[in-house]
Formats: sequence, C-alpha cells, structure tokens
Amino acid sequence: MILRERAVYIDQKLNDLYPNPPIPLDHKDPFTLLISVLLSAQCTDARVNLITPALFRLADNPLTMAQKKVDEINSIVRPCGLAPRKAKAIRELSSILIEKHEGSVPKSFDELEQLPGVGHKTASVVMSQAFDYPAFPVDTHIHRLAQRWKLTNGKNVTQTEKDLKRHFPQNRWNKLHLQIIYYAREHCPAHACHGLKCEICRSCFPQRKNKVITKKA
Repeated sequence: MILRERAVYIDQKLNDLYPNPPIPLDHKDPFTLLISVLLSAQCTDARVNLITPALFRLADNPLTMAQKKVDEINSIVRPCGLAPRKAKAIRELSSILIEKHEGSVPKSFDELEQLPGVGHKTASVVMSQAFDYPAFPVDTHIHRLAQRWKLTNGKNVTQTEKDLKRHFPQNRWNKLHLQIIYYAREHCPAHACHGLKCEICRSCFPQRKNKVITKKA
C-alpha cells in the first residue's frame, strides 16, 4: 500500500474496531481530567484510575486542592511516580486556576501550557477530551505505531503529531488518537508484534520480514 492507501485503511479499520472509544482516565469534569492526565506521565492509566478516587475525595476542585498541603497530595499520588514534582504541580496549578482563571480550566493551548506540570501533550488531551477541540495528542503508543505503520519517521513526537494531522482529516483526530491507543495496547504492544504480527501491520506490510525498531518519544 502507498501512504495514502495505508492511512485510509488504518482509519477505517480502527473505526470498525473501536467505534466509540471511551476516555481511559476516569474523571467528572475538566479539572479532574487535567489532574488525571498530569498524573499519567510515566504512569499507566490503570494505576492513575486506582489513585484518583482517593485524591478527589481529598479535593476535586481547584479551590479545595489549593488549600491542601503538598505533602497531603504527595502521600496519595506517590504510586504514580515522580510524585513530589506532580504533587507540587497539582497544588500550584490549582492556585493559578483560582487566581487567574476564576477557578476554571482554561480552554486554550497557551494558557494550559503555562500551568505547572502541563506540557503540550497534556494540554492536547484536555483540549480534545474536555473541550472537544480538534487535537492529536501523541503518547508513546501513538508514536510507536505511527512508526510501525510508516506514517512518520519517528524523529520526535512533535514531528509525529504534524505527520498524523496531515494524514488524517481533522474531524477524526479526537477519536482516532484514542482508537490508536486502544489498538496499541490490545494488538500491537511495545514488546510484541514489532510491526510483523498484528492485523494492521500484516495488512499494510505483507512483505515485511524484519522487526521494526522504533525510536522512543
């Protein structure tokens, strides 16, 4: 398949497999989603979902969270990894939301990325999943599969995001990034398939013989 044919096939196949992909992180509003995404850095969504119920019982809004001590937050989020840094960021961004955004999560990339602990990928997830703004967050799963499917050269996640946005229509970005994540976890994981075994890899590259060595994000 040429690149355009691959993109169309992948798009259709993923939409057939996951017509309504759920958001992996449990949340009830933009603030709890923002906190969950922040915690998911270098941590699995499953572990985050185990930890956030206790965290949100402690505080589930910026005003209450801003009043908590960093040590209180840290004692709960410690299993997520990088906990001291994440706990400090959660406390600080909650204060900023109160002081600068009237207690609401801002609806722009620039304002989100100015918050402590919030990079472009986290901002993209919030913009996409909380506000339905067209975005294509690229995590390690998407970065890996985009390389296995030759949709990008894997130079970095920034380039991967640009390439995927170019290959797929904008009205598919929000759902497609979730569909790729689910497919990556269930059919084309990091330490299996290697671009050789799953249905999409075999269909797109039937002559491929050697494992695909992907560049890390």
